[in-house]
Order: sequence, then C-alpha cells, then structure tokens
Amino acid sequence: MFCLFFFHNNKRSKWLYAGTAMKSSPALFFATFAAFVFGVSATAHAASKPNIIILYADDLGYGDVGCYGATAVHTPNIDRLAKEGLRFTDGHAAAATCTPSRYAILTGEYAWRKPGTNILPGDAALIIDPQRTTLPSMLKGAGYATCAIGKWHLGLGTKDTPVNWNGDIKPGPHEIGFDYSFILPATGDRVPCVYVENGRVLNLDPKDPIEVSYQHKVGNEPTGKENPDLLKMQYSHGHDATIVNGVSRIGWMSGGKAAIWNDQEMSDTLAKKAVTFIEQHKDQPFFIYFATHDIHVPRLPHPRFAGKTPLGPRGDVIDEVDDAFGQVVAALDRLKIADNTIVIVSSDNGPVVDDGYKDDAVQKLDGHKPAGPFRGGKYTSWEGGTREPFIVRWPGHVKPGVSDALVCQVDFLASFAALTGQTLPEDAAPDSMNVLPALLGESKTGRETLIEQGGPLSIRQGLWKLIVAQKAPPKKPMALEDHDRPVRDTGAGGGLQLFNLAEDIGEKKNLAEQQPDKVKELQALLEKMRAAGRTR
Repeated sequence: MFCLFFFHNNKRSKWLYAGTAMKSSPALFFATFAAFVFGVSATAHAASKPNIIILYADDLGYGDVGCYGATAVHTPNIDRLAKEGLRFTDGHAAAATCTPSRYAILTGEYAWRKPGTNILPGDAALIIDPQRTTLPSMLKGAGYATCAIGKWHLGLGTKDTPVNWNGDIKPGPHEIGFDYSFILPATGDRVPCVYVENGRVLNLDPKDPIEVSYQHKVGNEPTGKENPDLLKMQYSHGHDATIVNGVSRIGWMSGGKAAIWNDQEMSDTLAKKAVTFIEQHKDQPFFIYFATHDIHVPRLPHPRFAGKTPLGPRGDVIDEVDDAFGQVVAALDRLKIADNTIVIVSSDNGPVVDDGYKDDAVQKLDGHKPAGPFRGGKYTSWEGGTREPFIVRWPGHVKPGVSDALVCQVDFLASFAALTGQTLPEDAAPDSMNVLPALLGESKTGRETLIEQGGPLSIRQGLWKLIVAQKAPPKKPMALEDHDRPVRDTGAGGGLQLFNLAEDIGEKKNLAEQQPDKVKELQALLEKMRAAGRTR
C-alpha cells in the first residue's frame, strides 16, 4: 500500500528517479523511498540529493581538452574527471553563442523560442522571468543551497527599471533561485568591469559612482579608438570603447575605480569564491553554477600561466581554466565529499580564435584544432558550434567510460528534477528531457532529436542533421576550417543542407539533393517542434 501511495502522489519525476535508483542500487532505492514517505534519515537525504556542480567554461572547444585529443595544452584536472567519470562524445550546448546557451541551461527552454535572448549588451534587462521554474529554483525547492559564480550575461534589472550600478541591482540571480551570487554582469570584454556580489557592486566607493552606456560615450575615460597608444592589447574588430586595465572594451563606462576587477586575477578570484561556498555548505546539499570567464576574450592569463603553451594567450587560459576547475575538485577531496558530488564539465558554445583582439591566437594555432574533428565553432550552425566537452563524474554511481548518447545542457533541469524527486509544473522546462539514465551511464541512448541554434536552426535526428535555409547567402566565400571571425564559415546561406554524421562527421558532403525524403521528414519534424512550443 505504501508503494502505491508513493508512486501515485509523486508522479512522473519521482517514478523516473525511483526506477533509476533501483537499477543502480537497490539500497539507494529503499533509502530514497524512506526519505520520500517518512521524511527521515540523513543518510537517505544525502543519497538522494547529491551535491551538483556545473563547471562551465566559456568558448572552450571540443578539441581544446586533452581527453578529447588536444596535445598543445595541459588539462590534467579535466582529464582526471573524464578518467573517473563518463565522457560524452555527442554532448551539446543548446546554442552556438553564450547568452542563449545560458538561458537554456537555467530554464530548460530553447532560447530561440523567446525574442531578445541573443547575445546581450552589458546593460540589458534580465531575460529570465523570475516567476518561472529554473534549475536553481527547482533545486532550492528540493532543499539545496544554490550559488552562481562567474559570467552571467543574462541581463539585470527590468526594461522599466534599468540597473542602478550604485545601488541594489535586481532582479538578477537571487530572483531566479540563487541564494548566493558573485558574478560578472555580462562578459569580460563588456563594461561595467566590476563584480556584483549578491546584488551590489563589490568595493564600490559611493563618492565615485558608476555610469554605463552602450549608446554614447560617458565620462572622460580614454577609449581604444581614440587612444590606441594606451593599449597593452590591440583590438582587431569592435572592442574600441572605454579602456580598462589597458584593454579597450565594448561600451562606455566612467567611475567605479575602486571596484574595477583585475583581469589577470579573475580566474583565481572566481575559483576561491566557489571553494568558499563549498566549505560553508559541505554539510547540506548544494548546487554551484560555476561559469568561468576563460577562455573568452580578452585573454589575460595570470603570470603563472602566461607563456606556458605554444598557442599564445588562448592556450594559456585553457591551462588556467583547468586549474580553476582543479581548485574546486581539490576542495571536494579535502572535505571528503567528492563521492556525494556530481561534477559536470562543459562549455557554453564552441571555440573562436580571433574574437576581437590581436592576441596571436590565429597565428599560433600551428595545427591545433579547437573544434577537434568538427566543422565550425562559435556563432556557426556546424557541429563545432554546439558539440562540447561534456563530462559527468559521480564516484560510485557513474561508471567511468565513454558514451555516444545524444545529450544537451537544456536537459539538466528535467534530469535533476527526476534525480532529486521533484515534480515539474506542466508549463516548466518545455524543452528539457529527462536523460538521467544517459547522464548516469545506465543507458546508451539519450535524446532522439535535438534542435541546435547557430545561425539558422538545425535539427538532429539520431546521426542525421538538417541545417535549414536562410534567405540571404553569405557575402563572400568562407574557408572551411577558418575560425577567424571576419571570414568565419557559419553554415548560413547554403540552402538546405543535409548530413549523415555517421559517415561524414565533418559535414562536408551535403546530401540534400540525394535524400529529398529525409529533408522533408526533418523539415516537417522541425516545424512541428517549433509550432508546439515545447518538445517534452
């Protein structure tokens, strides 16, 4: 009778988790059952609610990590997690650019469904509705302490109430479910170049107020465009406004001198905040969304990493982000909570080499392939745009190995709801699939279909992929393997493009003319999914 009561009242998510628990461990199943029904046992509580840490790099490509084939960089910490966990070969971000990927990972909704979710300026309003269910709010409801550290780039404030950088900054991370936040408001190359901790600019002197504009120059600070002689790193395109720490940024800023971050110390600063949160919450379930700035531009590694790789600053900050991840993992080991912690490593989109600064990244590639065997990278519709390093480690629960299951970051919300016994509202996470068995290595299959957001949308069905046509062709021919932004091969403008990834992982042979029925099938499926407003 108790079993019938349990399954009836906890509905789909808890049924799915119970099935997963029974498969992986009968003891875990019965401990979870006791916790759900009787609300007792600290052991069962810990077993059913492991800590969850998402180590989220920025612009890190599939081929930028040692365990995915890189040899010119040093990623021992990521490689260790791959060796001790499950390394996915078909794991994806939801988009080939940062803001939409971050929107999807936290909301469980493809960003292309909501207008205004493309790459945001640094003064944009919050694009996530505080009333909706999010990954942190769901886990908070499950008893987790929740934390966001690092790059935000999802907007702050509202359209009706723009951010006052000199006062309380909200809505923001707290309003969508994070108990603690220490963030960059947007990106490292966008003003304001300050940290925001729990809704206030860190170290702000009230006598030196901050002013920010993305429409016109404010204050008397020199700009890169007007004073290139003051720059320690020249820009290649864009990035010619206010100079901060010898680097010109996107947008104009004045004031806030005491609050300006140190670019070279940023990686350590963010890692230390994550470690401190772990130390403070080691005795309760916690969730950390650790979104590093590396390897995004401007690439300004700490002196202990500068010059450590033959790839220049881009390679050096890959070493640096690996070190930051290592600091977090070392804290888990030191506090003896690694066995009760799920650690996920991934990136918000594929790689980009020249993304606005002259840092020798293009000149020093020297055979290194940031996207590995895949075509394209950041901003593109090719596999290199969304297929990322994707690693899941949970000692004692996830068997080490390699999986070719199709999984996406948009699925974390539904999957972790199932894991922690939470029932999602019907209108929540419309595109998030429960792929928990795949994430835990209990199933060799994940999603059947995936919509990838690059330039035009593309759809994956198994190993078939269709990139839909765009109206305007590219203005000039683009080199197949060139990652330099001004001449990037985006996948746009090529008409309908169909690829069989089982035989053509590099997306070089367009089969659209030879396979018209498959094209029509995938077009119809894509339109059905778009019109439905949800895929789960």
